[in-house]
Amino acid sequence: MKSSGETRFDAVDVIRAKRDGQELADAQIDWVIDAYTRGGVADEQMAALAMAILLNGMSRREISRWTDAMVRSGTRMDWTAAGRPTTDKHSTGGVGDKITLPLAPTVAACGAAVPQLSGRGLGHTGGTLDKLESIPGWRASLSAEEMQAVVRDAGAVVCAATENLAPADKKLYALRDVTGTVEAIPLIASSIMSKKIAEGTGALVLDVKVGSGAFMKDTESARELARTMVDLGSDAGVRTVALLTNMQTPLGLTVGNALEVRESVEVLAGGGPEDVVELTVTLAREMLAAAGIDGKDPAEALRDGSAMDVWRAMVTAQGGAVDAPLPRARETHTVLSPADGVLSRLDAYGVGVAAWRLGAGRARKEDTVQAGAGVEIHVKPGAVVAGGEPLLTLHTDEPERFDRALDALDGAFTIAPVGSRPDLLPLVIDRVA
Repeated sequence: MKSSGETRFDAVDVIRAKRDGQELADAQIDWVIDAYTRGGVADEQMAALAMAILLNGMSRREISRWTDAMVRSGTRMDWTAAGRPTTDKHSTGGVGDKITLPLAPTVAACGAAVPQLSGRGLGHTGGTLDKLESIPGWRASLSAEEMQAVVRDAGAVVCAATENLAPADKKLYALRDVTGTVEAIPLIASSIMSKKIAEGTGALVLDVKVGSGAFMKDTESARELARTMVDLGSDAGVRTVALLTNMQTPLGLTVGNALEVRESVEVLAGGGPEDVVELTVTLAREMLAAAGIDGKDPAEALRDGSAMDVWRAMVTAQGGAVDAPLPRARETHTVLSPADGVLSRLDAYGVGVAAWRLGAGRARKEDTVQAGAGVEIHVKPGAVVAGGEPLLTLHTDEPERFDRALDALDGAFTIAPVGSRPDLLPLVIDRVA
């Protein structure tokens, strides 16, 4: 990045330029990101610029340069010592989205190195690190040297990003959250891609969720975000492809940290829900193709136990007691079907909020989560149900949480007459490359 002795700009001039619909020059972008990271541009000035970007957008060149400047605000990792091609996946977040857990070891079992730097949950969407921390002893925070060692020995690592990875993004992300600028696609795309490019992976597959439980509610906006991120990856020399996937209904049969780990282990053991297996295998094939690896099929890695072997090695290397019992909530409450019929709808957002209110999620980054809390799903949309049959089981350590969780589920599912055909989206809606 530029040092303080090089060309300076006036923050107000940069804000005015974008406010008036002008394109920012590369030098302006470099300066404003560097100055903001170092404290030379005030939060209120960057907030004004972020709002101008939200309202007026950015060209591909501007977004690419903005992303590159955020990458250069910190260090870029290098995985050449792993001795094999690197590939990674990023999901924009959903309900019951535990795919990283079976996916990373499956792809590693097929010959790739998978450095997966992940985050925590906020609101109704779960976080990969929260899920894995329900395993006794498992550590999310590793030094750069420890990350390298786990990838070298196990083939994959799932951990928290180090502090010097795209520090400009950490600062801007927090600002966007409190200034109504989270929805700006140039800022969403550059936030995600700056971290992934700095991570140093050679290939990247993006899982862009669409639907009520996702950040992007409609296919058009999801496709725009996917296209922007794929272009950013290509501009940075990272082979990138995106899949648009369905988040109208929760993924799998569990929502909540230990519940989702348990389900992920079932998938690694060759079982698990069909949609989780399908998406794991589909994304794994995309990751391997992007990395240029044409060998073992991911479905075979799940069947023959090699993916499970990587999982056990990866968890153990990070201090996890891989065979220890997972936490279970002390209290449960079952939601029954109110009538005979077909479950035509199970709203991902409603289930996600219920799990959050049961203790599986957090409202603020500093909040703690209950490892055993969440929602167990007994019936998926399209299934015939009888009145009084269990639909969902709610799990929590604090029974006083049940009422608010049940409020979130009010209207979150529909029982249609027998013979009805629910209009269900496919699991994979589109591919952007």
